[in-house]
Amino acid sequence: MVHGSLLARRILMHGAAPAEEVTACHLRPPLDSMGEEEVGMDRRLDSAWWALRLGLGLGPFLAGLDKFFDLLANWEMYLSPLALKVVPVSAATIMRAVGIVEMIVGLAILTRWTRLGAYVAMIWLVAIAANLVTTGMFFDLAVRDLEIAIGCYALARLTEVREAAGAASAARPMTPAARPA
Repeated sequence: MVHGSLLARRILMHGAAPAEEVTACHLRPPLDSMGEEEVGMDRRLDSAWWALRLGLGLGPFLAGLDKFFDLLANWEMYLSPLALKVVPVSAATIMRAVGIVEMIVGLAILTRWTRLGAYVAMIWLVAIAANLVTTGMFFDLAVRDLEIAIGCYALARLTEVREAAGAASAARPMTPAARPA
């Protein structure tokens, strides 16, 4: 809210816009016809939400599937020696288990569990980044995974707003003009 007020003052001081137009700078939600805060999501964000949902859902699913075929990479080379010492199974077995988890998370993001799947993917990617750092190599991939984790967080938060907006519009009584005849 502070940024909107500062921007409004700057615009007024420099005469860039009348005071009535400056009120749009505030970050408060608009009020509906009854004077209550409107809970909604700007429909212009739909394309960003869908891009995040598809990318962050298909990516883990396909990477998980590839853990069984090694077409994209030799996944075992990314395992930390520490992980190999702690877990009493072969690297191939670990990577197949990782693949199953990644496919489940990807499907969750692509279906009705988008928010939960995005939060799980975020935590999973942070764990993968930690694993990569403990190899002493692949620091660039660790940074990339942390950035993707931030994208997962953004998807989860956008999904929460979408769900709240959908619940609010479903609970809102229909106006006489909007009722079916």
